[in-house]
Amino acid sequence: MPSEPCSSRSPGARPRPSTRARHRLLAGLCALLLAPWAWAGEYRIETVAQDLEFPWSLAFLPDGRMLVTERPGRLRIVAPGDDGTPTLRDTPVDGVPPVFAQGQAGLFDVMVDPDFADNATIYLSFAHGTARANHLRIVRARLDGDRLHDVEPILTTQPAKPHGQHFGGRMALLADGTLVVGMGDGNLERTDALRLHTHLGKMLRIGRDGRIPDDNPFVDRPGARPEIYSVGHRNPQGLVRVGDALYAHEHGPRGGDELNRIEAGADYGWPITTHGVDYTGARVSPYSTWPGVTPPLVHWTPSIAPAGMAWYDDALFPAWRESLFVTALVERSVRRVPMRDGVPGEQETLFTELGERIRDVRTGPDGALYLLTDAPQGRVLRVLPDATR
Repeated sequence: MPSEPCSSRSPGARPRPSTRARHRLLAGLCALLLAPWAWAGEYRIETVAQDLEFPWSLAFLPDGRMLVTERPGRLRIVAPGDDGTPTLRDTPVDGVPPVFAQGQAGLFDVMVDPDFADNATIYLSFAHGTARANHLRIVRARLDGDRLHDVEPILTTQPAKPHGQHFGGRMALLADGTLVVGMGDGNLERTDALRLHTHLGKMLRIGRDGRIPDDNPFVDRPGARPEIYSVGHRNPQGLVRVGDALYAHEHGPRGGDELNRIEAGADYGWPITTHGVDYTGARVSPYSTWPGVTPPLVHWTPSIAPAGMAWYDDALFPAWRESLFVTALVERSVRRVPMRDGVPGEQETLFTELGERIRDVRTGPDGALYLLTDAPQGRVLRVLPDATR
């Protein structure tokens, strides 16, 4: 009979449990891990929907349904069943425009119009075009049951780019009702992020009908794209408004992921300033600050690979109020960043017990946190208080 590893013990050591006891313990642990929920500290995590192919974004409808985008190009509905249990509908929403899905490209964000109860309007962001000529595109459409109608492009970034990387794609509404979307630098000519003739590496602002606001900061600048709201971004992946403040985070290269407060006309420095280096280890820039560049509120070095972001200020988790939640793909966690008067506090790392890449985080109308796992068979998870405490 083969000996067990580490089977020897010093005199007086506690006897090892029997094989049967160890099997019972292992079975109990496996049952816990395979259950639809898992207890962790003062919260529990339950599965709302599963078998989603790389879910990317989540939005809530006023009637209790949820919309989930899948990166390959599908929009899915999670709706309460007859017993009230959320159920993923088998058939995707019809009428979604063709999506260029390759590498990092695909269907990205979904956003619900604040007047959805009256106009049934939603917005989608996605990669549009071909491998040799692609854009970030925003459309608005009317959702009627399980189908989109009146699909209308309201922004197609220019110029076309020949690679399927760094699209950005997150959307948010400002207090005045205009729409802001982050666009990555395309991972091409980095300094395009600072040049005004291109949408690459920018925050862009439009009306919800696609019109260009008269007060955009570069609207009267000759040769500038009038949609530009701010410059110097590498690959924005999170975007959320808190009152009158607009926060965004973006991927750095190797290190230098950033959390920024976005202001009209501001320069956020990429690639002149960064706390990161290139993936080869080569220096991108010797500067982490520069005159006229708005410094980040937070930088993560080494990288955590931030993805989604949400604002939490609900009574369900009092200790988490007034916090930004940032999903971290590499760290397989969610960072809680408490904010006081716009100043970040000490961060808390959450949900590492899942051991999964987390693509998005949202605050639900029920006050719970919702997470999307980034996987070929991804899940929608709901974080609730631990009722046993």
